Amino acid sequence: MQTQFKILPGFYAAILCFSSFQVSANTSEAPSIKIDGSSTVFPVSEAVAEEFQNSKSGKVKVTVGISGTGGGFKKFCRGETDLQDASRPILSEEMVTCKSADVAYFEIPIAFDAMTIVVSPKNTWAKDITVDELKKIWEPAAQGKITKWNQIRAEWPDQELHLFGAGSDSGTFDYFTEAINGKSKASRSDYTASEDDNTLVQGITSDKNALGYLPFAYYELNKKKLKALEVNGGAKAPVKGNIFPSAKTVEDGSYFPLSRPIFIYVSAKSSEKAEVKEFVEYYLKHVGKLAKEVQYVPLPSKAYDLALKNFKAKKLGTAFGGHSEVGLKIEELLKREAKL
Repeated sequence: MQTQFKILPGFYAAILCFSSFQVSANTSEAPSIKIDGSSTVFPVSEAVAEEFQNSKSGKVKVTVGISGTGGGFKKFCRGETDLQDASRPILSEEMVTCKSADVAYFEIPIAFDAMTIVVSPKNTWAKDITVDELKKIWEPAAQGKITKWNQIRAEWPDQELHLFGAGSDSGTFDYFTEAINGKSKASRSDYTASEDDNTLVQGITSDKNALGYLPFAYYELNKKKLKALEVNGGAKAPVKGNIFPSAKTVEDGSYFPLSRPIFIYVSAKSSEKAEVKEFVEYYLKHVGKLAKEVQYVPLPSKAYDLALKNFKAKKLGTAFGGHSEVGLKIEELLKREAKL
């Protein structure tokens, strides 16, 4: 009996080891597609990935990570991922990094976002805000100086101001700082920062003195826990006055300057793999419907048709000069043509 006791655990261990090997072997046989990058684009890519995997009955695995647009591009330019989610166009330094690593890519706009200024529902005083006030809050010179609500508007309370915003690896951070402060990455740093928008939602929800900025989809998903402010775009805005973020105000260009296109980038090398090629084609055929479902503003169908045509024709490169462009309208985006 004692000998039997010693043998059985080893026997079961062998079975477990064999089973583990079988699972690993079966898993490795299924093709996989790796996506990483922007938390803004994550809901769209996650929705497409789920639908695609269902359509393939689980025969292809698609993983979607969140490391921020900047963090994602670092992986993408090292050839570690097949697709890159990006909430702003590829930057000039990222273009250089990708080129030095011989990573060519397709740039594909997939939807528009309305970057949303939010406070807690417990905040009873703020209903709207101007771009000049946002600059006063977020510019580098504000650090340690603009710390109370009444420093923004005299009628607002003499209470502490607690700021929440995107981390420095986020494309949302790059776009917001360029749109509001006039220079990408120019920002005060004494605020709660995260590349994960869910973390920001949690922080703002329970703090009546909080103010932050988020992608519209995260506001919509949490609108019972957050309050969005109308934004006055100032002298450069195409429509004067306070504008609430919505699909309509993004489409007509009146939500200025916080409307922006969001993208996926596809590795040219990865696109040679049958599963990646099929996934990208599936993405472009279904993203209009799915983007709307996850509260982003889809592009016109002709934009997806053109992107699919360019993908099949292997038109590589970016339509931007290595930087974001503030206040770009949908019709202006459609006129762009990617260049290496």
